[in-house]
Amino acid sequence: MATEPRTRTGEEPTIGRLIKDAQTDLSTIMRKEIQLAKSELKVSVTAGGVGAGLIAAALFLLVLAVIMLSVAIAYLIHWNGSGLDLHWAFLIVFGFYVLLAALLVFLAIRSFKKVKAPERAIEQGREIPRALKGQA
Repeated sequence: MATEPRTRTGEEPTIGRLIKDAQTDLSTIMRKEIQLAKSELKVSVTAGGVGAGLIAAALFLLVLAVIMLSVAIAYLIHWNGSGLDLHWAFLIVFGFYVLLAALLVFLAIRSFKKVKAPERAIEQGREIPRALKGQA
């Protein structure tokens, strides 16, 4: 990216020309860093979006199944009148699902804490000042 040390006429480049070239090089570096960060985030967001869509579809089907299972379990606890009263049976099933939902929220929070920033782009961004000083 560096320019030739001499101009076409064989003269030394001016300070203005050197500053312009350095500014162009810095601009190019910054654009490439932003492009790298975008590409890393795009991969993560795409994977997360597909995963979220699949989870939403699975949750919808699970809601339908849970409704049927809940009624079946409540009637099993009631057992044709020889078990608990029907309202207590439904309350027990409700309590179980509340505890299960709390567990799932806990696991979801743990999973969200594992989301990471674009580490390679950040690391390369930290190296830019050293590279500009010639310490690369």
